[in-house]
Amino acid sequence: MPLLPESTQRIRAIAARYPHGQSALIPALYVAQGEQGSLSDETLAEIAGLLGMTPVDVKAVASFYTMFYRQPGGKFVFQVCGTLSCALCGAEELIRHMEEKLGIRAGQSTPDGRFKLEVVECLGACGSGPVMLLGDRYHHNLTPELVDSIIDELKTAPLPEGLPAPQVESAGKPER
Repeated sequence: MPLLPESTQRIRAIAARYPHGQSALIPALYVAQGEQGSLSDETLAEIAGLLGMTPVDVKAVASFYTMFYRQPGGKFVFQVCGTLSCALCGAEELIRHMEEKLGIRAGQSTPDGRFKLEVVECLGACGSGPVMLLGDRYHHNLTPELVDSIIDELKTAPLPEGLPAPQVESAGKPER
């Protein structure tokens, strides 16, 4: 499905801020994913044309980063850090708890397509694990109770629209 004219205009406006089109690639991918929910080969080729890049170069970047989805998934995607620092803080138990609460395994989406659970590599917040990226928000120092409250709130929340980039927000306060 081609990008909407509004998204094409946004990508062109972003690209105009940089001397080279490839510098606008990450924000352009966010714009496209925000509109379409995932990044098809057709969409990547369209972005490549807008930025003066090859489709293979755009696909390489979109495939490298875990925040870009090549296949449609859940509307709310829980990306839980599974690396050592978070594992030592209870990430493995938290992931098992989330699997039970959502009725799915890591890597799957709920049957209604509302939630997806992913275990990802380091989210860069090793001092406040376990950490989860949900949409564009980081949640730190997670417990099963905090995750339950987030999931319960999202069960009735409006479905998200794409946002330009992740922002930092804590579900729990880091301990010092």
